[in-house]
Amino acid sequence: MNKILIQCAMCALAVAPIVPLARAQSQPAELQAAFAKDAGTLSDKFTGLARVMSGKYDWKPAQDVRSVADVFNLIVKENGLLAGVLSGTPNTAAPSAPITDPEKMQEALKASYANLQKAITGLSDNDLQTTVKLFGRDWTKQDAVMHILEDQHEHLGQSIAYARSNGVVPPWSK
Repeated sequence: MNKILIQCAMCALAVAPIVPLARAQSQPAELQAAFAKDAGTLSDKFTGLARVMSGKYDWKPAQDVRSVADVFNLIVKENGLLAGVLSGTPNTAAPSAPITDPEKMQEALKASYANLQKAITGLSDNDLQTTVKLFGRDWTKQDAVMHILEDQHEHLGQSIAYARSNGVVPPWSK
């Protein structure tokens, strides 16, 4: 009986290192889904703010600071830049004119996030560790996604502050 218990314990010890390894190998797909979900959340919030801030796109808290429209246009630009870097098809077209129409801004935000989500979910497990150039630096694709999404969360906070400074309640707030 002891011999059987020892053999079972040895088998369990032999298999134990394989379980975390298998879990770690599935992590990139989980990261892709998490990044895409975060981009979807940012899309909903920025699009909602673009709607409720209609008529206030020129507002900025001080001179030499981005306006409401400047922040939204930056988000659209960042999404296009990141989607291009991730998919290997960088946008080489001349910068487009800033969007000032609220309906067009909402459409541009939604479309830019949809393209970004498509680029993120199209990454293979190995792609996340591929090196790319972004802002003149080498990044892994995973780090590039994290950097841009983190930056956009900062801009979301900025946009919420802009809304509240104008007496506008973000649509998801109660």
